[in-house]
Amino acid sequence: MKKILLTCALLFVSNLFVNYVFAADLVVGKPAPDIEAKLIDTGDTFQTAHMRGKVVIVNFWATWCAPCRAEMPAIHAYLEKHKAEGLEVLAISMDEARDLPAVKKVAQQYAFKVALKADSNIKGLGRIWRMPTTFVIDRDGILRKNGHVGDAEITMAELDALVTPLLVK
Repeated sequence: MKKILLTCALLFVSNLFVNYVFAADLVVGKPAPDIEAKLIDTGDTFQTAHMRGKVVIVNFWATWCAPCRAEMPAIHAYLEKHKAEGLEVLAISMDEARDLPAVKKVAQQYAFKVALKADSNIKGLGRIWRMPTTFVIDRDGILRKNGHVGDAEITMAELDALVTPLLVK
């Protein structure tokens, strides 16, 4: 029994370390890792690697996260204002799959694409340990905002300051 517990503990700690290493490897100004997610409304696959030529905001949120819900209207308004300039937003819900109806209810209020973490490959971002968390990727696939660093929440002013210059062709 002790061997099983020790093995489980080692696997848990090594998993934390691997995720930490990946998160530490994220460097603003370097290529962003590919993110792949199955969209909840269409079932289509969203891949950041296929978004070259567009600016992509990837936001992690949950239905039970009050700060997440508070920033969603700003992200929605920003997308509506800049969609024609080549902006894409992917909002990945950290909710469990069993909470899909609640996720869909929130998502229907917004124009951005939504996926569940369970249906996403986000390993290259490391462990998402706080919410909301937002990453920004420029037209060339370069990471411009590392969601693990700085303020967790994003405001309209921050979107204007960070993303608007990236939209200029």
